[in-house]
Amino acid sequence: MGFQPSFVMVIVALFFIFTVASASCSDGQCRLLDECSSDGDCAPGLYCFSCIEGFSGSRCVRSKITDQFKLLNNSLPFNKYAFLTTHNAYAIENEPSHTGVPRFTFTNQEDTITQQLNNGVRALMLDTYDFRGDIWMCHSFGGKCYDYTAFGPAIDTLNEIEAFLAANPSEIVTLILEDYVKAPKGLSNVFTQAGLMKYWFPLQNMPKNGQDWPLVSDMVSNSQRLIVFTSIQSKEQTEGIAYQWNYMVENQYGDGGMKAGSCPNRAESPALDDTSKRLVLVNYFESVPIKQTTCKHNSGDLINMIRTCYGAAGNRWANFVAVDYYKRSEGGGSFQAVDTLNGKLLCGCDDVHSCVPGSSSAACTP
Repeated sequence: MGFQPSFVMVIVALFFIFTVASASCSDGQCRLLDECSSDGDCAPGLYCFSCIEGFSGSRCVRSKITDQFKLLNNSLPFNKYAFLTTHNAYAIENEPSHTGVPRFTFTNQEDTITQQLNNGVRALMLDTYDFRGDIWMCHSFGGKCYDYTAFGPAIDTLNEIEAFLAANPSEIVTLILEDYVKAPKGLSNVFTQAGLMKYWFPLQNMPKNGQDWPLVSDMVSNSQRLIVFTSIQSKEQTEGIAYQWNYMVENQYGDGGMKAGSCPNRAESPALDDTSKRLVLVNYFESVPIKQTTCKHNSGDLINMIRTCYGAAGNRWANFVAVDYYKRSEGGGSFQAVDTLNGKLLCGCDDVHSCVPGSSSAACTP
């Protein structure tokens, strides 16, 4: 009779095999979509994440953007580049209450504003309200902020943006404001208080008739590195803050903008194919954010939508792509979507990493 392994020996052997397989990479050596047990296993620019709708277990997925300026150049007009945008960037999970009342509203992001910017987000969607005699960030309804829907004073968010711009003198940040502030000069006063006016991109430099925007290199050298849009048209005249839809087209937000094969424009926006507006914003997030499904939405579904919106926007690739929980994905996620957009905008390739330096049309590496 041959050797018969005991039950215990089988369990030990299986445990050994599992352990060896699990430890196939570690200490920062795991690459994209390799299995992992902690962030420390993953290479730089990746983190360990579980997306139950996309894969089993935990795998290394992207956590940072590709810097298209460092990879290629910053010598083209601003509208020739694409930027990762966080929807409701201020609505951060686990942000403590600043009113003393428990918050009862949705969140849309997990990272602080500083973390978002450090990971390559370059446009922030913010909702601004009059509240408690000041300007606050609030996720509310009916144009009014409440104790249980307030996230914090706007000055706190703007101070983080100012610190980032001061520490990163070659970076440009765009703010897209859903604006409910009625206090006279309320917005311009809080931007001044935060020390952001020294970075302000002036209204008179914004093209309105289909011309290109200024060169990124000139914007940087002139320290005009903060672009701010408001949803209130009158503030362009009263406060010198650009009215968003004089310069940008935008697709429908929420569930209405997530129907495969369809890219309708937002009601307030000019038609998507209005080429007199040189900037294109694509929203892709649910009306009610659900973290568990976001990793799927931020992956192949998102890239499919930016291709659909390309046609709807008069064969123009988006400059801004706005998502919830921006790091959640099945692999490349929103970061890969922006790589795709920059590849298309800068050289006609499917990925910015495929662009041949110095080329502007379909010169792609294998």
